[in-house]
Amino acid sequence: ALGAISADAAWRTLFKPNDTVGIKVNCILSRVSSSPQLAYAIADSLTAAGVPAGQIIIWDREDRELAAAGYTINMDAPGVRCYGTKPHVGYGKELIRTRSVGSRLSKIISRRCTATVNVPVLKDHNIAGFTLGLKNYFGAIENPNKFHGNNCDPYVADLNMAPQIREKNKLVICDAINVLYEGGPTNYNPRYTWRYNGLIIGTDPVAVDQIGLMLLEEKRAAEGLPMLASIGRPAKYIATAADPDHRLGFADPEKIRVIEILNP
Repeated sequence: ALGAISADAAWRTLFKPNDTVGIKVNCILSRVSSSPQLAYAIADSLTAAGVPAGQIIIWDREDRELAAAGYTINMDAPGVRCYGTKPHVGYGKELIRTRSVGSRLSKIISRRCTATVNVPVLKDHNIAGFTLGLKNYFGAIENPNKFHGNNCDPYVADLNMAPQIREKNKLVICDAINVLYEGGPTNYNPRYTWRYNGLIIGTDPVAVDQIGLMLLEEKRAAEGLPMLASIGRPAKYIATAADPDHRLGFADPEKIRVIEILNP
């Protein structure tokens, strides 16, 4: 039952003291990025659960994007690490093939991390329809531009089948504090930024994406914007991720248990 165990004990069900935990943030748009305050709060929770600070890496594509979003780069000084795949770490030499996707993975996730916390941002996307946790791992491969055809379907689902992602991804904590519901993923417009002030948390990455999509569509409808599918941007990779060939989680809202926790 909710609240039956302590917070530290709950974290310890997913992460062990000998893990090296990667916190995968999203900083491609500095004005609507994974909040540093949230990422470091997650790191604090991990250390309280027994993971040494030096075994926690907050990471994304590039140092410069992290810095622009307010993160302090720390490659090897004491404490929580924070750095990008580029310019120093790079991608593995081996080509990872999962169904339709062939790419080189960031060495941060393939070699340094044993477990990950996926910390995406809820945003509209001009090709995929929207982006949240599943697509956040496009930031872990060398050539994501090759996999944006057909609304990124089945490429997002296929990438998440890679063992280095599927087996290490233990938790999704979506930063929905500021939601970009039109113009995403890189065209910031305050007119379309929604101060939702929430988090979407789950261990099922497909379910978290589905709930995020429903939230985004509800906001678009409230603002008089069309449904994504009606303008050629259906987020169909979510259903693909849940299909019998992938089984990455549940996309059917009837099979997703949602617990709402509201601030008093």
